Amino acid sequence: MISFRSDLRVFVSTQPIDFRKGVHGLVALVAEGMKSDPYCGDVFVFRSKRKDRLKILVFDGTGMVLATKWLEESCFAWPPIEAGVMRLTATQLAMLFEGLSEWSQVVQKVVKRPTKIA
Repeated sequence: MISFRSDLRVFVSTQPIDFRKGVHGLVALVAEGMKSDPYCGDVFVFRSKRKDRLKILVFDGTGMVLATKWLEESCFAWPPIEAGVMRLTATQLAMLFEGLSEWSQVVQKVVKRPTKIA
């Protein structure tokens, strides 16, 4: 399993994309379609029309990384197709990447910051 740092910001394009797009096409899609900076270090996840494939795009500080994964015997559990972008936690991304359907049931705990005692 690939591990992701806990403060990672992950954005999923809810519309399927043309899976023939490469790095440059996806960078343009992030900048224009998702209205985000593809070089900020956030992770951008794209789905195919077939539910068994995904692409992950991230800038790691030295270059753009494009990873593709397809499942051999099952499909990814994607949210309903609608316009827009949804946000995931690092844990949800790891579960989605592993092909687990329960990723959408994981809820991030809200941790209160300690207050200064006067």
